[in-house]
This record gives sequence, structure tokens and C-alpha cells, in this order.
Amino acid sequence: MAQRDPYEVLGVSKDASADEIKKAYRKLSKKYHPDLNKEAGAEEKFKEINDAYEILSDPQKKAQYDQFGSTDAQGFGGFGNGGFDGSFGGFGGGGFEDIFSSFFGGGATSGRSQNAPRQGRDLQYEMHLTFEEAIFGKKTKIEYTREAECKTCGGSGAKAGTSPVTCSKCGGRGFVQVQRQTPLGRIMTQQECDLCHGTGKEIKDKCTTCYGTGHVQEHHAIEVTVPAGVEDGNQIRYQGQGEAGTNGGPYGDLFIVFTVSPSEIFKRNGSEIYLDQPISFVQAALGDEIQVQTVHGDVKLTIPAGTQTGTTFRLRGKGAPRLRGNGNGDQLVTVKIITPKKLNKKQKEALKEFAEASGEKTTGEGSFFDRLKNGKL
Repeated sequence: MAQRDPYEVLGVSKDASADEIKKAYRKLSKKYHPDLNKEAGAEEKFKEINDAYEILSDPQKKAQYDQFGSTDAQGFGGFGNGGFDGSFGGFGGGGFEDIFSSFFGGGATSGRSQNAPRQGRDLQYEMHLTFEEAIFGKKTKIEYTREAECKTCGGSGAKAGTSPVTCSKCGGRGFVQVQRQTPLGRIMTQQECDLCHGTGKEIKDKCTTCYGTGHVQEHHAIEVTVPAGVEDGNQIRYQGQGEAGTNGGPYGDLFIVFTVSPSEIFKRNGSEIYLDQPISFVQAALGDEIQVQTVHGDVKLTIPAGTQTGTTFRLRGKGAPRLRGNGNGDQLVTVKIITPKKLNKKQKEALKEFAEASGEKTTGEGSFFDRLKNGKL
């Protein structure tokens, strides 16, 4: 395969400084390193990047490439006999070894212990509530399936009477060193041990219940207290009710997310509840005392004489409980004057007499009936 232009591979110009070349190499080699990038072709790309940097970081090879467009000419070393010996010494103190170290926190042998205790996975449970259940809260029992610690082996994965032993392949580290051949020579990287799968422990005789995993699927049930005043989308956490941890780690948590069904009567915003209350023209004009629905039961509301449609009344303490406070919010009642669609003869005559007594016209634009229909009386 023809050699690609190393400047193009690293994305730098031909007059780029040594520092710019190194920065470009650091960025690209980190992006395409096989231990970090598992996409197809990443390893080949990584080799190509190393090849390009090996040329441009060496003043002699860079000069050869700039003059001849290749490093294959005799007398300039290269990867043949007596060329590159696989060591990192040629880069001084700022070469690939430093770069590798910066990526992996001190080299391929460093990293978080694979057999350290790890907390189990968190779970989410969606609970459906009616409008009233969200207002007043409730206690209920829920059931769900989770991955739990095997009771037969106590989570060890080993058959009763036996115990896991230190992995014979990785020595309990959970990873093994792998030698890779690159254009820069042989480098050592680490990967998960294929014998213990990163646990650092080898199970000779597996538990017959969990087959060596240390975990089993179980139906789990807990009592849940739904706080009064929860809203759609709120959630609560139950610590330790998620899935079992590994290597002796704690259980994860359970998050219960509430979905609240809307009410056919009320609307809600936080602790305040809203209600549209229909009243008649007579009630609005003469005033009345009416029964109004609230989530706490019916209450009396006085409608003053001359009340206009759209007027809002506040019922103190008749709203939803304040989830993060004391007491209840209020209920806001907005009256809507209902214009009758059909009138009997007696009703029509009475309204005409009222209109005449008020000096109103009974037909045409701006008539009494138009004003009544539009809620302007």
C-alpha cells in the first residue's frame, strides 16, 4: 500500500512546528488507540498515525520526506535492519512513552482494580397515580424483578464448601498485559482477563444455583409511602432496593417515578388547584350562595350581586398539600356565566321586560341579549 502523506494523516501543514505536530499526534493517537476505540479500522488508523509521527518527529526522516516524498531511500535508517529497535529512547523525554502514560494515568499497568467492590445497578419503577392519590398520598406495595445476591453461595459464585481462588492467569488483578507490535515497535497494553472476566477470581467449582455468577433473578416486593402532594414526574429514591453489587459491593437504589392522571374537574399547578364554576345570569346579577367542589369536599361560596364572568375567588387551604412545606395551597374558582340556549315564553317575556326597564334595545348590534351572551352584564 502506498504511503499516505504524514502531514495529511496528522492534519498539519508542512510548516507546522514540532510542538504543533506533537499536539496533533497526541490528540489523534488518543482518539484511535485500540484500547479506547473499539470501532472497526481504529487499530489500522492508529498504526497509520504512529507511522506519520515517527517520520515527522525525526528531523532526519522529515527532511528526507520533504525532499523525496518518501523515507524509503537508502542511508536514512527506517524500519529495516539496524533501523528501529523497538525502544522509546529515540524520543527523549517527550515521546510516545510520555504520551501513553498521559492517556492511561501512568502506563498500561495502572488503572482501577477490577476486583474492587462495586455498587449494583440502579433501577427505575414507574408508578401510576390518580389525581386524588397524588393529592393525598397513599401506602402501597409494589413488586418487581431484580438481580439479587445468590443465597446459596452468598454471592461468591462458588459451590457450597468451596471458595473462589486468585485467578491463575492475571494474579488477581483482573487484567493481563498484552504485547502489541506497532510501527514504533512493541508496546504493552492491558485488557480484561478472559479467564476471570475482570473479577480477579477463578471459580473452580461453580454454584449450582447461580452457575458461578453470584447473582440470581428474584421477584422483590417493598412497601412504598407516596407522599401527599406529589406531582407528575416527581420521584423518590429507596436506597439499597436496586440490583446486587459485585465483589461484595452494596445494592443499587430504586427510583420510583410518578405519573399522575389528569382530573376531569380540576387543574393543578403545584399546591394550587383551579376550578371553572358555571353560574347562571340570575345568580351573577342578584348574587347567590352556591356549593363548590374541592378535593377536600364541597364548600359554600358566596357570589356577590353583579359578579362578572371570569371573576376568580380564592378558597384558602383547599388546594393540594405543599410537598416541601406546611399546610395546603389554595383553590381558585373562576365563575363562568352560562347563557341559556333555549328560553320558554315566560322567560323571554321576563327578559324583555328587564331589557325595557334598563333602556336596552332587544334587537340589533349591542342589544341586551348580545351583551348577556358576551358576559358584559
